Amino acid sequence: MKKQTAMNRDWIATARTLSEALPYLQRYDGAVVVIKLGGHAMGSDEAMQSFARDVVLMRQVGVNPVIVHGGGPMINAMLDKLGVASEFVDGKRVTDAATIEVVEMVLSGSVNKRIVAAINNESGRAVGLSGKDANLMVCDPANPALGFVGEPNEVNPEMLRELFEAQIIPVIAPIGAGRQGETFNINGDTAAGAIAAALKADRLLLLTDVSGVKNAAGDVVTELTAQQIDALTKEGVIAGGMIPKTETALSALNGGVRAAVILDGRAPNACLLELFTDHGAGSIIRD
Repeated sequence: MKKQTAMNRDWIATARTLSEALPYLQRYDGAVVVIKLGGHAMGSDEAMQSFARDVVLMRQVGVNPVIVHGGGPMINAMLDKLGVASEFVDGKRVTDAATIEVVEMVLSGSVNKRIVAAINNESGRAVGLSGKDANLMVCDPANPALGFVGEPNEVNPEMLRELFEAQIIPVIAPIGAGRQGETFNINGDTAAGAIAAALKADRLLLLTDVSGVKNAAGDVVTELTAQQIDALTKEGVIAGGMIPKTETALSALNGGVRAAVILDGRAPNACLLELFTDHGAGSIIRD
């Protein structure tokens, strides 16, 4: 009897949650949400399955999700396995001709198809792409000293809109095309921000391994403006790997994205919490 009572409470709580989500489901119907997938959410089969289920649910309720992924640890492992030596400039890997072949193989191959398979296994319809497909991302060298590391200075999202019409979820590897036929490796956050801006996305979700942007006291700041980010960066509170993420967020906002969110990809259902609850997740950045 006690077990049945507990189950009834769970069902009532589930029904209440669904009811409370209705305004948010209506709010995001037809919206474009670009998600940068990396870190813990890619690290285990269980985390990948949970993420894939959330993405399929988003598509089911009318959201147009776009997944842009990284894969640095997988690239490093393959380079080591193949014995490809790396040089570094200011802490950044030089991507020479041998390295870019491995980068493309890993990102457009095994990493991309693992995400596609996870979504399709949850009854979604996902298609794997890279920025080279249909000239989605055309790049110039980000820094000649780094070799084939690119900056996406031209983004052509028409193909993505066609996939939205077909209710297909694009999964994009951050590989770009050069103006002379070269292949460029693009930072995953940078690629996600550029695609979000080109689509004038409603949300850019940057999944990380931290709970959000923190203040000097170590508390997560749930809402931020560009001015606050500038101040926290000058004070040294925003530092290290958080700097490029906040820069990506601000660049996306300047490009027409309504809001960017830096959130913890380790948290279960992080994307659903951010989109469909009043509580949200992580740090939202908007004008």
